[in-house]
Amino acid sequence: MRADNSRHVIAAARRRAEQTRQRAVTADATGQPITFDAVSRAAGVSRSWLYAQPDLRAEIQRLRQRHPATPPWQAPPQRQRASDTSLLRRLEAATARIRHLETDNQQLRDALARALGERRAIEVLGPVNGRDTPKKNSPKIIGPS
Repeated sequence: MRADNSRHVIAAARRRAEQTRQRAVTADATGQPITFDAVSRAAGVSRSWLYAQPDLRAEIQRLRQRHPATPPWQAPPQRQRASDTSLLRRLEAATARIRHLETDNQQLRDALARALGERRAIEVLGPVNGRDTPKKNSPKIIGPS
């Protein structure tokens, strides 16, 4: 009969869980924004495990509210802003580029329509051998009936 080693397995699982919990608790000291993803990467645990721990989940949510993940938007300083003239030139260049692309697009559509029309004509009428009409004395091949 085998010895009952379950107490060792249970004790090891408890130690691992405690170590994991400790890594998750100390993971917010990295200085990065507090998110479940950041904490899970720093602690080496899965996000689903973090969500499953009510106390850690509440703590992460509390820290997220205290330290928002994204700083509020700030307008760039006046010296870094584009002038109205510069913005207008960029808009004119973009408009010209769009017109050029629209012209190219239409030419490609027309070329495709011609090519498809020629292909369809060949499928329906058969290949044209440089003549408008078929030869008059061409032998007809009659196959077995």
